[in-house]
Amino acid sequence: MAEISAKTVKELRDKTGAGMMDCKKALKESNGDVTKATEWLRQKGITSAEKKSGRVAAEGIVGSYIHTGGRVGVLVEVNCETDFVARREEFQELVKNIAMQVAACPNVEYVKVEDIPAEITEKEKEIEMGRDDLGKKPDNIKEKIVQGRIEKRLKELSLMDQPYIRDQSISVDELVKNTVAQLGENIQVRRFTRYVLGEGIEKEESNFADEVAAQMGGN
Repeated sequence: MAEISAKTVKELRDKTGAGMMDCKKALKESNGDVTKATEWLRQKGITSAEKKSGRVAAEGIVGSYIHTGGRVGVLVEVNCETDFVARREEFQELVKNIAMQVAACPNVEYVKVEDIPAEITEKEKEIEMGRDDLGKKPDNIKEKIVQGRIEKRLKELSLMDQPYIRDQSISVDELVKNTVAQLGENIQVRRFTRYVLGEGIEKEESNFADEVAAQMGGN
């Protein structure tokens, strides 16, 4: 039997949306042939996450996570198709893990790149176009460099594009797709809110040394 590489497993996962274990089994059954493995998954009814993504997902739960010390809290809404799946342990575990992911990624502001407003993208482009290291480059080269930097920046703002904190080899998007394949329903991360203790409050600046000196002088 041919050795099944991690790259081949990822290729099949990206193509079908099936879970990692299902992909490994399909490749073993197909002697490492991705096309045959895809057919095997279809025969077994393990369909792609993309095929389910068009179905209405109006059920689900709002999950929460409070980081140790109570300084960071997260609320996240994750939707599925039925209340039955919303009560499944696997779905609730996914929601908890996503909430923890949001807490661990302070720079993430949107669920997907598609959610980022056009004005944010334009502002990023304006910033990148004005950078000194692009000054002497031809316009066509400059455009390509800027486009690459913007895409990278937008992905930094997107939750679904982040490496999953418990398994850096997959993204949050792949984590969700794996659960879709496992539970057989469309699952969508709808929105999240992160709370950071004291955020937005202007704290009074004070000089501790001056305070101590003043107290000593008054004694």
